[in-house]
Amino acid sequence: MRKTKIICTLGPATEKTETITKLIEKGADVFRLNMSHATHEWVRQIVPRVRRVARKVGRPVALLLDTQGPAIRTGDLKTNIQLKPGDVLEFTVRGAQGATPYSVDVNYPGFAEDVTVGDTILVDNGLIKLVVLEKGPDRVRTKVLTHAVLGSRRHINLPRIHVNLPALTEKDIADVALGTELGVDFVALSFVRERRDIEQLRRLLVKRNSKAQIVAKIEDQLAVRSIEEMIEGADVIMVARGDLGIECPFEELPIIQRRIVKKCIRFGKPVVVATQLLESMITNPMPTRAEITDVANAVFEQSDALMLTAETTLGRYPVECVEVLKRVAIRIERSGGAGYAKDALLENVRQKTVASAVMLADSIPDSKLVVFTLRGRMARYTSNLRPLRAPIFAFTPNEEVCRQLGLYWGVSPFRIDFRRNADETIASAEKFLRRNKLAASGNRMVIVSDVTMGRAMIDSIQLRVLE
Repeated sequence: MRKTKIICTLGPATEKTETITKLIEKGADVFRLNMSHATHEWVRQIVPRVRRVARKVGRPVALLLDTQGPAIRTGDLKTNIQLKPGDVLEFTVRGAQGATPYSVDVNYPGFAEDVTVGDTILVDNGLIKLVVLEKGPDRVRTKVLTHAVLGSRRHINLPRIHVNLPALTEKDIADVALGTELGVDFVALSFVRERRDIEQLRRLLVKRNSKAQIVAKIEDQLAVRSIEEMIEGADVIMVARGDLGIECPFEELPIIQRRIVKKCIRFGKPVVVATQLLESMITNPMPTRAEITDVANAVFEQSDALMLTAETTLGRYPVECVEVLKRVAIRIERSGGAGYAKDALLENVRQKTVASAVMLADSIPDSKLVVFTLRGRMARYTSNLRPLRAPIFAFTPNEEVCRQLGLYWGVSPFRIDFRRNADETIASAEKFLRRNKLAASGNRMVIVSDVTMGRAMIDSIQLRVLE
């Protein structure tokens, strides 16, 4: 059974019912809605569509709404600008008129205040490199350092520059309101810079009575430097390698990824590795060998999930991309992992109880870890300890918890009704596992559950043999 989860971004290439069905059948666990491009009308159509397909296929599938965040972009151009090294490119703000042949507006009014002469500016995912020559109240003039073509609405990166943008823009707040109305399971915060950004989103979700989990996207050096605060504040961490690879020296990116994955496992938070996993498969039916190695490394590090972006929004082979991730993950998982879970912190009694259950399961061949959980906490603890062999079957009566657990490493979540009698609930789960050929007679099951004794709730570990 595959333990590394797969997140697919939905878009024009994957929005049809037939394609969504194939993606789920091939192994997609979470679908991402990218609000940098998605309209509210489209989201209102796609969310119920995914829910219907997931019910029909019989797999819990979560939805992740990804906010655009405080993105700085160039404005619209009548024609593309052909740039060569030495050219002067001017950025204007607040509707100022360009004073050079090559001039483009910027959507961020504070752009001129935040940059300094000598700063590096990167445009269009780093394809255009510039250095600031001079600036005024409403314009910034830069020297072009690379051959490139500048089109409309290109993303601007300001490495090592603190920008005074809000964590949540008006658009983000409206998008989050839509997501909570439709019951999305995760909300991703783009360009998170400090823990209070996460807390602001948390307050917004609480205000809207949403239990969606927060995914903090690590995309610049400020977030990397305060990674432990990010991990503590968020529910999930995403290594967003697109902007991160622009904001940081590219040779540092593998080290940053490994460090973040290791810290997330140590502190008990799931981690997603995202962006350009199978970039060549946007147009080609087969991945490059380098892409396979990149995916294999993320699986070996035991990241909770891998996320596809353009591969499944615009690519020609979205279903094949999921199949590639699935094949690589299953093979690499058989060869073992990095073992970061040995340093996982056990800070409370429940974590220590789960650690005992995992140790017991690791010592028994062909055992199964069966977790009964109301809010998902016990299953998350189990996942974070990365059991060596035993699959994790998590049973919960809560549909939202069931969907959210689909993102966690190694967890196969199922929704069943809990009975008042614990033995009846366990028997129901055993019957489910046997009926779906997930366990067979003679298998040993290490059961982690809450047991009610009078008015007290007691965490328990049981070892049972499936009859």
